[in-house]
Amino acid sequence: MATSFGSDKEKRNASSSNNMFELLLFRLGQPGGALKHELFGINVFKVREIMVMPDITAMVNAGPNVMGIANVRGQLIPVVNLPKIVGCDPVKGLGILLVTEFARTTQAFAVEEVVEIVRLDWKQALSADGTGGGLVTSLARLDGENENTRLAQVLDVEQILRDVFPSQHHVFRDDTVMPKGSIPAGSLIIAADDSAVARMMIEQALKAMNIPVIMTKSGKEAWEKLESIHGQCKAQGIPLRDRVAMVLTDLEMPEMDGFTLTRNIKDDPRFDGIPVMIHSSLSGTATENHARSSGADAYVAKFVAEELGSNILKVVAAAR
Repeated sequence: MATSFGSDKEKRNASSSNNMFELLLFRLGQPGGALKHELFGINVFKVREIMVMPDITAMVNAGPNVMGIANVRGQLIPVVNLPKIVGCDPVKGLGILLVTEFARTTQAFAVEEVVEIVRLDWKQALSADGTGGGLVTSLARLDGENENTRLAQVLDVEQILRDVFPSQHHVFRDDTVMPKGSIPAGSLIIAADDSAVARMMIEQALKAMNIPVIMTKSGKEAWEKLESIHGQCKAQGIPLRDRVAMVLTDLEMPEMDGFTLTRNIKDDPRFDGIPVMIHSSLSGTATENHARSSGADAYVAKFVAEELGSNILKVVAAAR
């Protein structure tokens, strides 16, 4: 048995037009000392297929969290032991495989069981930053603002994959050669991303280019920062474009996603002329087209520092 999500990308893109997203809920077993199975989630956009666990071929030196390789219709895909990474003990065994496409890579996650797919407003997702869950970006309130709502932990797949496959994922190094160029003097970039590892890499890349940046953890926080800077510029009698060269945003974020942030900026006359570039691990033609229909000036897939830098310079230059 297998469930494919490839043909539904356009529909799911359309659903994101009102700050909504679909979360695949699954269980990984019981955390150490816990009395119940916790719910975990991943954006359906990242999931290519759900299937019953196939035969796994163990690979030499694959790493402690890699079960081996699965042959999925002729494609060899590494299988990650997700319960082991988050510290859970599967009671029922690992019976389901989630095949995912993320940041230009394909990999599979072994899970105990899949529960359901729920459609939520990003306002129902609260940032997990500072809660101690280093592999969790947000907590999704599945029953709205109900006092006794169920919670699902939305996993930071960027951090997990970087930990499991460090050699396969771009790492910013001191000898990374960034494109030469700059943004107008006195201006800065506002960047939004809910992943700690992504924020770190963006900051490193822009620092290497001597580009000032204000990092935020959600679209809502970026929006509030943009409004605040607009108020300062208005009081000083200077154009906002002299202070903000660009807004750089991820797509999946708690409270307000990147699509909504982009539309809000483009629909507000206060921010006329401020370019927005989407920087996301959600790749594919459907996603890129939807990003542009939301008003984005450019789209770049995560994460290659040189590509990010060159696209920033192009978009800022085109807006002047």
